Amino acid sequence: MDKDRFAAARQKIIGRERERRGIGTQGEKTVHAVLKHYYAPDEDMHEIPIDVYIADIFTGRGIIEIQTAALLQLRDKLACFLPQYPVTVVYPIARVKWLSWIDPDSGACSPLRKSPKTGSIYQIFAELYWLKPFLDHENIRFAFPLLDIEEYRLLDGYSRDKKRGSHRHDRIPVALADEVSIDCREDYLSFIPYELPEPFTTRELARMVKINDRLAARTLNVLRHLGIVERSGKKGRAYLYRVVS
Repeated sequence: MDKDRFAAARQKIIGRERERRGIGTQGEKTVHAVLKHYYAPDEDMHEIPIDVYIADIFTGRGIIEIQTAALLQLRDKLACFLPQYPVTVVYPIARVKWLSWIDPDSGACSPLRKSPKTGSIYQIFAELYWLKPFLDHENIRFAFPLLDIEEYRLLDGYSRDKKRGSHRHDRIPVALADEVSIDCREDYLSFIPYELPEPFTTRELARMVKINDRLAARTLNVLRHLGIVERSGKKGRAYLYRVVS
């Protein structure tokens, strides 16, 4: 993690010109653009054709793909890229978020208000679930930057206050708080807390790391697929898990 390089990338993309023109006026969304310049300040590495696809970054030795939407959308690219090059998939997590609403008619923005929800690194497992066929490939790596973000949404929803069902207009990264990398199978072990007694249930993991049961179940599904954990019986109706030696 290099906070100075991140600040430089942020300034380059957001800068005075973008601020003058307004939020999200460029074709590329801001988080994606900032991260692309953070991981590859040299723009000659950006948007490089590889077979029938365009790689976000090609260093000459490997590919970096930055995905701010569902990782499911990367499956075809990964099937093409992984047999040829090492691929690092970058997926940002919003750690702290400030929210502003935009009136689509006037363009006026409401004051930013901090969301009470805090992002968790375990959110990655809701996305990794869809990439299970690729997770044990020798060429795949992951980087998960945890960002503090300003999010701007349009007041175009279907509810009375127009917020429910609204569309996200853009997200502006404020700071890089942390960065988690997965470079090999053993790195997944860090997602099972050392303090968690074995065997354990899905709910016990959820309580330990402060996530909901559904996300804990997705986490264990992925870790079981990778052979990091295995089932070791049942406790009532709940499966018991333990780390594979």
